[in-house]
Amino acid sequence: MTPPSPLSRLDLNLLVLLLGAAILWFVPAGMKSYGIYVISFWLVMSIAAMGLNLTLGYAGLKSLAQAAFLGIGAYTTALMTAKGGIAGPVWSWPLAFLASGALTFLAGILLGFPALRVKFHYLAFVTLAFATLMFLIFRNEQWLTGGVYGFPNIPRPTLFGVKLLNDLAFFRFLLVVTLALSVAMWWLLRSPWGRAFMALRENPLRAASLGVNLRSYTLLAFAIGAGYGGFAGALYAPMVEFIDPAPFAISASFVLLLTVVVGGQGYFLGPFLGAAFSYVLPEMLRVTGGYYLLVYAALVLALLLVSPQGLLGLVEKLRERRRVKAAQAMRDASKVMLEARP
Repeated sequence: MTPPSPLSRLDLNLLVLLLGAAILWFVPAGMKSYGIYVISFWLVMSIAAMGLNLTLGYAGLKSLAQAAFLGIGAYTTALMTAKGGIAGPVWSWPLAFLASGALTFLAGILLGFPALRVKFHYLAFVTLAFATLMFLIFRNEQWLTGGVYGFPNIPRPTLFGVKLLNDLAFFRFLLVVTLALSVAMWWLLRSPWGRAFMALRENPLRAASLGVNLRSYTLLAFAIGAGYGGFAGALYAPMVEFIDPAPFAISASFVLLLTVVVGGQGYFLGPFLGAAFSYVLPEMLRVTGGYYLLVYAALVLALLLVSPQGLLGLVEKLRERRRVKAAQAMRDASKVMLEARP
């Protein structure tokens, strides 16, 4: 029995999203700075994973460049807003946010062109080469990025004349931006574009026969996914107030890929669960001392062995099993009633 499409549950997903945002508004009120930082980092990486989920989970395009887009957004914001940056006078954060998204959107279009010619793991190799190139630029072009010494003095945004220096205030600002981007993604997936992306993933030839422009939608999937990576970078830079190349290394792209797979690729809420698994759970496991990475790796292996479709895939599998058992029980009850008739 084929499980229902995730697209059919997007109304429930929106309800969960809004309810979760309302709860998160009050959750960190009593937390210390480090706890607020962890959940803020979770929100930022959820945005980045949301973009990769569109590219990989909905459009079916293998990408290992999401950390590079995150880095492009972070360095663009740093250059445009930091004092002493090469951009000259200090630019407002909203303009830097839009510029980060636009620049990565264009980079996604350029990177999407190889996707028109190569497929599957060959496409992953192309995006991996791009991620390697960007990391080398971040690390070696010291005049532009600060190189291994990093880029300091990145200011936090100012909202209605109030600078968001307080960790809780910045978290709530970050929560509002995350909610806005999530609702935009929800709308996109409900639109004909979202259905076209899914058709592109399931069967490109059939999608083309139904009038889907494969070239345009392939480029669009890469571009929007990259744009979300840029938006995440524009939030990451002021959150940490100092960036260096390490968070945008090749390994970071693999962690983001793991985030999408573990959360459940092709599920709207998958990036949030996956980011919690990839970035929050390891911090919670630090209570095990030096064994926390070993425990975390064991949990990842166990999950993917039990459910290759990720956490939401596991939930879907359990729900499907319950539906099958309920249907079987009804059939058995009907059979008993028929046999009991005189």
